[in-house]
Amino acid sequence: MNKQIDQRAADNIRALAVAMVEKAKSGHPGGPMGGGDFMHILYSEFFNYDPTDMEWAFRDRFFMDAGHLSTLMYAQYYLLGNYAKDDVANFRQWGSITPGHPEVDVKRGIENTSGPLGQGHTMGVGAAIAAKFLEARFGDWMNHKIYGFISDGGIQEEISQGAGRIAGHLGLSNFIMFFDSNDIQLSTPTDEVTTEDTAMKYEAWGWNVVTIDGHNHDEIRKALTDANNQTEKPTLIIGKTIMGKGCVTADGSMFEGHCELHGQPIGATGADYAKTLANLGANTESPFDIFDDVQEFYKNLVAEKTAKAAEKKAEIATWRIANEALATKLDFFLSGELPELDFASVEHKAGLATRAASSGILGYLAENVENMIVSSADLSNSDKTDGFLKKTHALKKGDFTGSFLQAGVAELTMACIANGIALHGGIIPVVATFFVFSDYMKPAIRLSGIQELGVKYVWTHDAFRGR
Repeated sequence: MNKQIDQRAADNIRALAVAMVEKAKSGHPGGPMGGGDFMHILYSEFFNYDPTDMEWAFRDRFFMDAGHLSTLMYAQYYLLGNYAKDDVANFRQWGSITPGHPEVDVKRGIENTSGPLGQGHTMGVGAAIAAKFLEARFGDWMNHKIYGFISDGGIQEEISQGAGRIAGHLGLSNFIMFFDSNDIQLSTPTDEVTTEDTAMKYEAWGWNVVTIDGHNHDEIRKALTDANNQTEKPTLIIGKTIMGKGCVTADGSMFEGHCELHGQPIGATGADYAKTLANLGANTESPFDIFDDVQEFYKNLVAEKTAKAAEKKAEIATWRIANEALATKLDFFLSGELPELDFASVEHKAGLATRAASSGILGYLAENVENMIVSSADLSNSDKTDGFLKKTHALKKGDFTGSFLQAGVAELTMACIANGIALHGGIIPVVATFFVFSDYMKPAIRLSGIQELGVKYVWTHDAFRGR
C-alpha cells in the first residue's frame, strides 16, 4: 500500500479522462473523474487476470454499465498497457479503437459493449450465473469474480429491478458491483427525480450492501476485501463520489459536483481545463502522458499480475492431471462446438403445434448438450420450454447443477442476462417468451447482434390470418 502512488494513479486517470474529452470536444468527463479512485484500487489490488493472455477463460471480468464513462476504462487500461498513447489521444475519432462508448474487445480488457444504461451490469449478472454454472460442474477452483460498475442513471433504469432481483434471489456471491453515486445526472441532480433508498432496495432483494466514501482508498479496499469474502450474497458497494473530482476554475477555486461537468468538455463549463490538469499533476503541454512514477508502478504491477496468473494456471494444470475426463469436457464447452446431434431421431406426430415440436427438440437437447441454459419469462409451461426443464431442474441459490433459469416476468432482463452468459463463454444460452413480448426484449436483442453473440431466441404464440 502506497498512499502517494495510489493518489497519483487516480489523479492520472482523472487527467486522462479530462484530456480525452477536451481534445474530442465531446464526451463525459465528470463521472470518470469521480470513479478513478475505485478503478485504480480494484485493478491494482483485487482484479485477477493474465496480461499476457487477455482471453484466459478463468480471468476476473469487469462489466461497465455506464458506457458514457468509457474514458474511465480507456485511461485505466492505458495505465495497464492495453492501449497506446495515440489510442487515448484519438478518443471518439473515426476509426479509433477508443469510441465514445466501449465496444467488446476482450484482448484490450473490454468485456461488453455498453451504452444503453442498465444492460451492462445485467450482462454482468449473466456472466456470474455462467461462472456459478461451470463451478458447479468443474470445481471450486473456478472462483473468478465478476465486477460491475453502475451510475445513478443505470440504477434508475427499469432493467435494474430485474437484474437486482435475480442476482439476489440466486445468491450470486461472485458478483460485486460498484455504484458511482455522485447524485448528478445529465440534466438534473438526482434529487429532482428520485427519493428512493437505494441501499434498502438492494438489501430487500438479498444483496450485501455497504456505503463508503468513494474517494477514500482504505474504505474502497475494505469494501472490496469483504465483498471478495462474501459467500452468500452479491455485493453492492455504494461509493459516494464527487462529479468532476479535482476540477478548478481559472483562479484556482474548486469547481466540483456541478451538473454541467457531466456531459461536456470541462472547458465549456465554469472549470478551467489547463488549471484542472495542473491541479491533478498533469503536464498541460502533454496531457496524455502517464506520470513517471505511475508508469513505473504499473510496469511492476503487470509483472505481478502475470506471475499470479501463472500460479493459478499451475493449480488448474494440477487439477487437469487429476481430472482428465472433466478437463476434456471443460475444453469442449469452452470451444463453442456442439456434440454430434441427430434431430431426425426426435419423433413428431403429424400436425403437431410448432411449440410442441420445439419442446421435443429442447428435451432432446437437454439430454445431449450439457452446457446449455434455457430460460423462460414465467411461461415455461406455455412456450413449452418445459420440454427442457423436465429433463433437468431450475438454478437456485446454492445449487447451480441444474440448467434452467426461471427469470420471472422480466423479458428484457432475461435476454440481457443471456447476453452476459454468452459473453462469459462456455455455455449456450436460450431464452423464450411469446413473440409479442419480444418487443420488450429488443434493446438486448440489438446488443446480441452488435456483439455477435450466439444467443438463441424461442418465440411462440404468434398468429397469422389470411383471406
